Amino acid sequence: MKHQQPMRTLILASLSLTAVTLAMIVTAPAQQLAVSHTPTSAATQTNAAEQVTGKPVARVNGTVLTDRDLQREMFTLFPYAAQHNGQVPAEMEPQLRKGALQMIEFEELVYQEALRRQMTVAPAKLKKAEQDFRGQFNTPAEYQQLLNSEFKGSEKALDEKVKRSLLIDAFLKAEVDAKSTVSLAEARAYYDKNPARFEYPEGFAIQTISFLPPEKPTPDSLKEERKRAEDALKQAKATTNYEQFGMLAEKVSEDDYRVMMGDHKRVDRAKLAPQVVDALLALKEGEITGILQVEQAFTIVRLNQHIPAGKAKFADVKDTLQKELQKQKLNSVRAALGKRLRKTSKVEEL
Repeated sequence: MKHQQPMRTLILASLSLTAVTLAMIVTAPAQQLAVSHTPTSAATQTNAAEQVTGKPVARVNGTVLTDRDLQREMFTLFPYAAQHNGQVPAEMEPQLRKGALQMIEFEELVYQEALRRQMTVAPAKLKKAEQDFRGQFNTPAEYQQLLNSEFKGSEKALDEKVKRSLLIDAFLKAEVDAKSTVSLAEARAYYDKNPARFEYPEGFAIQTISFLPPEKPTPDSLKEERKRAEDALKQAKATTNYEQFGMLAEKVSEDDYRVMMGDHKRVDRAKLAPQVVDALLALKEGEITGILQVEQAFTIVRLNQHIPAGKAKFADVKDTLQKELQKQKLNSVRAALGKRLRKTSKVEEL
């Protein structure tokens, strides 16, 4: 039985592994309403009914938030729960629950502040939002089921929920989005002040065809593996472009990159095994190495591009950089707003 180990651990030099962490994605409140009220599968609904009782989980200036609000937010942050019978993976639940609780508290603080400022929603905008919400449902029966389960059959209660969501959205656009813009000049200033960040080392854009050893290799199994590599090399040498080599990789390669036409994109020189680097340095772009043995794996590498060390031009990174800086600024402004609202409020977690 072959290893299912990614080939990067074989042809690349030693790399440290990093843990995968949950990224809390915050959507606009108006969007959250739509997502959280979209009809779910019967399995999800059954599971939710077993877990949710409407018990209080927090109070914000006396307004009670329930476990129903909390679960809805958790499903918004982790939409894949529907694929897990309404369950959140156990290892993610504490962090997800904490993030969802903070979010529903924040939204309630924002809503109360919007009311305090006497903000309103234009009737036409409210009507359109209500129509859009109803349009999510496939049948009137689905809509009525949601209305009965979430709002005790009251369309007025639903309309208030929609209005609440629009007020939160409008407040955040004024107090967060409008104050989080980053100009092109600001992005350029950041680029100029942080030159090292935009420098990149020498690297290679490559494709591979690789043959991995069995879990318990023997001289005979390694000889057989070498024979498969030799046969693949003959076919690889007959290819004339990226697509042909990639199609061959999809057909015969055993590494994880086979599903991507063997394409590793750009790899830093320092991350490649020395024998791979030596072979690549002897090639012109579009040429193919012989059989390279890295540990007990046999690999054939196509050089697509040798990329010298350099620095990315501002014109090439400005759009991405501007969005990144704006996101950072938005998170900072939003956090400051939450802190300011909490300072003058009473928030209790039950």
